[in-house]
Amino acid sequence: MVEGKYSETIQAEGHLIDSQHLNHIFDKVIERGAVYEVLRFDIGKTNDDVSFIQLKLTANSPEILRELLKELVPFGAQLVDQRDARFEAAVKDRCVPHDFYSTTNHRTQIRKGGRWIEVEHQRMDAVVVDEGERVVCRKLRDVARGDQVMCGVEGVRVVPEYRERDRHGFAFMSNDISSERRVEVSVAKVAKMMHEVRAAGGKIAFVAGPVVIHTGGIDYFCDLVRKGWVDVLLTGNALPVHDIEYALYGTSLGVDLQTGSPVEEGHKNHMRAINVISHAGSIAEAVKQGVLKQGIMHDCVKHDVSFVLAGSIRDDGPLPDTLMDLIEAQEAYARALEGCKMVVMLSTMLHSIGVGNMLPSWVRVVCVDINPAVVTKLADRGSAQTLGVVTDVGLFLHQLASKLEPCARK
Repeated sequence: MVEGKYSETIQAEGHLIDSQHLNHIFDKVIERGAVYEVLRFDIGKTNDDVSFIQLKLTANSPEILRELLKELVPFGAQLVDQRDARFEAAVKDRCVPHDFYSTTNHRTQIRKGGRWIEVEHQRMDAVVVDEGERVVCRKLRDVARGDQVMCGVEGVRVVPEYRERDRHGFAFMSNDISSERRVEVSVAKVAKMMHEVRAAGGKIAFVAGPVVIHTGGIDYFCDLVRKGWVDVLLTGNALPVHDIEYALYGTSLGVDLQTGSPVEEGHKNHMRAINVISHAGSIAEAVKQGVLKQGIMHDCVKHDVSFVLAGSIRDDGPLPDTLMDLIEAQEAYARALEGCKMVVMLSTMLHSIGVGNMLPSWVRVVCVDINPAVVTKLADRGSAQTLGVVTDVGLFLHQLASKLEPCARK
C-alpha cells in the first residue's frame, strides 16, 4: 500500500462496466502506484440505467496525482470538488504552456465563471482556447501568442461515447472486427446505418484509396454517387488518377480490368491520364470539355459531390486538383467533414487515420479493408467508434450499392 499524503476525490457516471471504462480507471490507478478507496458505487440494472462511482485517490506526490488525474479524464472521470478551468497565455505562436490540457475526441465541457461550457470543434490532439463567450479546440500550429490556453485538469469533464449494453446487430461503438462474419450481414447493417444518418439530416463522407479502382469497384461507387449517398469524397492523388486512367484507356496501373492482364505500354497510361487532365486545367474542366466522360470523378463533378485530393511525396504528376501543401490539405479535409455524421473508409490506411484524428467520437465510422490490421490500427489511434468490415472493397461496394435506393443528398 502507498502511504500517500496527496488525495483527490473523483467520480464517473455512464455505462462504465460495459465500456470497460471502470477497469481502465482501476488499472491506471494501480499503474501509477496510487491507491483508491470506493466511496460510492451504484450499478445500473437495465440497458438504459447508468452506473455511478466515486473514488478517493491517494498518491505519494502531487506530480503522480496530477498525472493520474490527466489519464483518467478520457474515461469520464472528473473531480468532485470542481473549480473553474485554469487558462494561461501562450508566450509565442505555436507554443503553449507545458501543462496544457490535450483534448480527446469525446464531448468535453469546460467550467468557466461557475458554469459549464461545451467545447466547440471537438477533435483529438488539440488544445482548448478561451475565446470569451466560447471555448474551442485549436490545433497547436494555430495557437497565437497571447491566446488563453487551458492547463491542467481542473474544470474539465469528458463524456465518452459508451459501449452499448445490448449489442444486437451492428451496435454503435461495438468495435467488431472479424474476417469470418458474412459480408452480406455487415453490409445490410451499414446500409441501415446510412439510412438512419440520412433520416437525421446528416451528411455521409467516403474516404477512399485506389484499391476501389483496382478491385473493380468503380461502377458500384458511381452508383452510390448517382443515388445521392455520397456527400463528400476524400482521397489522395492515386484514386482519381487510376479512375481517369480507366475511363480513358480501360486500364488501372496498366492492367486491363476486364481481363486482369497487363496491356502493352500500359505502364504509361496513368501518366497519360494526368497529362490529359493537365491540358484541360482541372478534373471539372475535363468533364465540362467532354474529355472525361465516365468514372468516379466524372460523376462527382456531374452530381455536385465535393471532393478533396490530398497529395503525398510518392505522387506522380500530380493532378492539377491535388493539394500538395500538407497543411492546406488537412484544412480542406476538415472543412469538408463539417456536418458529416458518418464516414465510410475504403482501403486507405493513412487517409483513414488522418480523417479519424479530425472526427469527434460521436461521428459514426465504418472502415472496410481486406487487412484486419488496418481496421485495428485505426481504432488503436483513438477512433474507438470504428466499426470494421474485413473484406474485399470491390465486393463490399457491389453489395452496398445493391441495397440502397436513390435518396436526396443533404
